[in-house]
Formats: sequence, C-alpha cells, structure tokens
Amino acid sequence: MSEARKKYDVYGVGNALVDLVCKVDDSFFQEKEIQKGVMTLIDRARHDTLFPGLTVEKREGGGSAANTMVALSFLGGRGFYSCRVANDEFGQFYLDELAHEFLKTNLKKDALPDGVTGKCMVMVTPDADRTMNTFLGATEQFSSTQLDEQALAQSEWLYIEGYLVAQSSAQKAVVEAVRMARKHGVMVSLTFSDPTMLQYFRDGMNEIIGQGVDLIFCNEDEAYAFAGTDDLATAADAIKKIAKTFAITRGSKGTLVYDGAALTEVPGNQVKAIDTVGAGDMFAGAFLYSITHGFSYEEAAKLANFAASRVVTKYGPRLSKDELQEILREFGK
Repeated sequence: MSEARKKYDVYGVGNALVDLVCKVDDSFFQEKEIQKGVMTLIDRARHDTLFPGLTVEKREGGGSAANTMVALSFLGGRGFYSCRVANDEFGQFYLDELAHEFLKTNLKKDALPDGVTGKCMVMVTPDADRTMNTFLGATEQFSSTQLDEQALAQSEWLYIEGYLVAQSSAQKAVVEAVRMARKHGVMVSLTFSDPTMLQYFRDGMNEIIGQGVDLIFCNEDEAYAFAGTDDLATAADAIKKIAKTFAITRGSKGTLVYDGAALTEVPGNQVKAIDTVGAGDMFAGAFLYSITHGFSYEEAAKLANFAASRVVTKYGPRLSKDELQEILREFGK
C-alpha cells in the first residue's frame, strides 16, 4: 500500500503524442506512397505534406507511457506525467486532456516551447486495417528540463517508457530521473516497449538499467530479445539479474510474473482481439495501480491481464474511466 506521505503513486516519463484517427481508402496510400498496415516514423517535411490531406475523425492524447498513466488514473491511482509538447493547438489540447484525466504534469499552459506537437496519424481503411505514421515533433527534444524532482520525490514509483532510449536527450533525461529516484528512495520500473529498442539501442537501455531496477515490464518477444534466447525460462533468469521483480506478458497465454521470491504463471483471458495496440500500456497501468493499492503481484497480474484483454477488443489503446471502474467492481476491489 502507498505510504500516506507519498503524494503520487507513479511518476511517469514518456512521449507525448496526439492520436489522430482518420478514415482513408487504399488509393490514399498509393497517392502518398504509404506502406499499409505498419507504423512508420516520419520527419517534419513528411508531416507537413501528409497532415493537410487528412480529415480527422477523432483525436485524443497518446504516447505509450501516457496511456499507462491514464489507465492508472482512471482506476483510481494518483499520477504525475512528465512529457514535452509545443505551444500549438495540439499541445494545448494535450495539456487540457491530461487535466481532464486527473493527471498532474510538468506542462504549463503559458510556458510551452515553440514547435510542433508530436502526432500519430492513425489511418483506418474500410477493411478496418490501421496504418500509423508517427511524427515525434516536440517530444523528440524531451530532456531533463522536463523533469520535476519535487514531484518525483513525492512518488512511490518511477515509470519509464522504453521508447525514450531512441532519443539522445531523452535517454540522458531518463538516466537522470533514475538517479533522482534512487536519491529519494523511489522505486524504478521500466518497460522495454519494443524488441527494436533492445536491438538498436542496447547500450542506452543498459545505462538506464544501471545496477538494476525494481520492476521490468516486457512481452515475450522483448524478453527473448533481451536475453538472446527463444526459451522463456532462460529469458526469465536473465531478467532476474537486472530486475528485482518483473512481468512478462504473453497475450492470451497470460503472464509470467516474478514478485522477488516466486515465479507465477497467471492465465490469460480468451477474447477476439481486433487491435492489440496499447495492450502492454494497459497492462502496466493496471499492474502499477494494483501493487500501489495492496494487491499481491499475482492479483495484480490477474487484474492487468483482464484489463488488457478488454482493450484489445476495441480500437484504440485506452478504456474509459467507467469501463475501468467496472473492471475493478468485477474483481471485488
């Protein structure tokens, strides 16, 4: 259970992106030379060419760690989120939405930097396929300037989005955040985010991990990438060397969770998945909420598995507050 003196359950650091859902047809991909069905990082020039041609059906705040922190908040947790947006329409929208989602932040309405706020353009075709073009924009310059040491010191956990390792200034900022956390007795959790982060940015990830972290989140592919194996038990042993605890998610097969003393296989939930984007973010948010509110690691994994199974049955990486509160009621919590 969180100590009474702690103001926040979790202090998160991650990318800030506005998700823009747009309906297109296949001819749009041909015209704009876009590869269908994949996520592609784009630069400013490509953004400026692509964005004006899209009709936005829906927009909402995004970013992996942001999704996790919103889930934590909607379940009833207290969170602080450090990120970077620009002083434009989308940056102001992002800041307003964080407030609506009951998350405190380093962002100040009258002190946002010039530039362009990051966007993930989610293009949906009539066959329900989703193609994403992501422009990092302002979040690419995330740095230690965006850290709030006072808020971090008042948190039980630090949660780090692994995608930040791909950006030099952000990677340095995360190392600084870990240093601050250790200074103030704050526990450190990290998600690997994607196997490519381990494939291409292993040195940076190792620097973040340092002498070890308190909790690792990863899926099976990321665990194998970290350990250089295709055997789950071997991967778990490797992660034990750098993390006091961990959760390895395995989709419908469930989660392998280690609480520092015992490994437990927690069964998954059988559902018809239509969009797995955000499943890991949801899992981490529900898990962090659980362990800061008196749940054991096994109980936390059960709740997190269930929440993740719900989010994959719909498009988009988030569930509403009502949906998450209903999940809590179903678990008798």
